[in-house]
Amino acid sequence: MHARRRTVLTAGAAGAAALTTGCGSPDGGGGDESSAPDSAGAELARTSDVPVGGGTIFKDRRIVVTQPADGRFKAFSAVCTHAGCIVSSVGDGTIDCACHGSRFSITDGAVEAGPASRPLPAERITVEGDSIRRA
Repeated sequence: MHARRRTVLTAGAAGAAALTTGCGSPDGGGGDESSAPDSAGAELARTSDVPVGGGTIFKDRRIVVTQPADGRFKAFSAVCTHAGCIVSSVGDGTIDCACHGSRFSITDGAVEAGPASRPLPAERITVEGDSIRRA
């Protein structure tokens, strides 16, 4: 009986790992996130990669960089504060989560529409020349 239970638990753990991987990589990429530099000073993007009035989501790094006004860059966690999904798009002044419809301001991460009730946490970045880096 113990062997049967162990098999079920092992399959359950494998299934949970697969689900976690799927949530962490909604595009189905399943890439090795450990190969992506994520330390302070690591380049996230070029300034030209982030549209004015919009933003760019870096799913593998779990960060979204926005440019609310020309030359003004902000960064937030890309993990929705409602259910932990990775946000899916940026447009019309909001960072949007497709899982349940939450929307957040590109300026300060504030909740524009729920069900999320907490803003996206700010991330620290620096802009040097045309390079956007983690601070």
